[in-house]
Amino acid sequence: FMEGNEALARGAIAAGCRFFAGYPITPATTILNSMLKLLPGLEGVCLQGEDEIASIGYCIGASLAGKKVLTATSGPGISLYSEQISFAIACEIPLVIADVQRLGPSTGSATRGADSDIQFLRWGSTGGVPVIVLAPKDVRDCYELAVYAFNYAEEFRCPVFIASNKEIGLTRQSIDLESIALPPISERRLYAGDAYLPFAAEPDLSPPFLPIGGKTLVRTTSSTHGEDGYITTDPVVITRTQHRLREKINNHIDRIALFDEELIENANTLVISYGITSCAVKNAVRQLRREGVLVSTLTLKTLWPVPEQLLREKSRPYRRIVVLEMNLGQYIQEVRRVLCDKDVEFHGRMDGELISPREIMEVITGG
Repeated sequence: FMEGNEALARGAIAAGCRFFAGYPITPATTILNSMLKLLPGLEGVCLQGEDEIASIGYCIGASLAGKKVLTATSGPGISLYSEQISFAIACEIPLVIADVQRLGPSTGSATRGADSDIQFLRWGSTGGVPVIVLAPKDVRDCYELAVYAFNYAEEFRCPVFIASNKEIGLTRQSIDLESIALPPISERRLYAGDAYLPFAAEPDLSPPFLPIGGKTLVRTTSSTHGEDGYITTDPVVITRTQHRLREKINNHIDRIALFDEELIENANTLVISYGITSCAVKNAVRQLRREGVLVSTLTLKTLWPVPEQLLREKSRPYRRIVVLEMNLGQYIQEVRRVLCDKDVEFHGRMDGELISPREIMEVITGG
């Protein structure tokens, strides 16, 4: 019987995380509390930084030394993380960031949930390079998606966000961790050989890794650099690097795309949702089916990169698409962009209250 934040921490441990640094912030603080209990017994390190900027800096340093690392915060902390998120993208530093979202903008309401940061997680760094954002819908997902997040961070050598929120992070549910079939644990690919070039890789892959502080010199700079890690202004080199940073993720979207579905034969409506709202959708559509209204559901667990092929494939049989979000519409335009041949309806709210099953039923039935 545990809350989503504890489940996320335990999932990180299962994935091999042995370093955590963070600064207390509602509603993410109990991830820090859980890691403080779990890591010392595993010879891990848990630090409370003096602020958010220091905390993510500690994580970047530990990752460069070869550790699997986690940090956790909420919207205001993500704002402070932004510069070093860009650093991690540019220098291909594996990093998992749990964003337990709360109602924004700015300080907002610390004790009210919302999916406030969905666009900011994707675009809150310089350069526009893709990142990976996973969205759990319940406590079980917090545990399982934490493992996927670390696997993706290690393989693609990039920041991976877990877009939880207050309602998931601080809600307790019964969960049998041992019954969950986790994916095989991934480790970052290590370099073997001579003449190490820290950023040399195939066009759509991440480079092999060597930790700083070893026998081989490892150069890292946040400035534009070539394969050797030295600063460059050569347009050809820059273009090649920019292309690889994008394609190492974009060329693998189908494999990154995680989702749940409940597709009903002869249904005309497909409801697309993510996060805690998906739990309300599940209850609503079950009640509607009892009343003879057939509705299918698609729960997105990977928000970025946008799973375009998945959206097209799953929506193809349906005349009506309804998107529900616990915000004012941060993902709906992505769905409309992909499903440009369909009429996509939207319903959302961002006032500190959950979207209820009754509200969803009214949206679907028109009354």
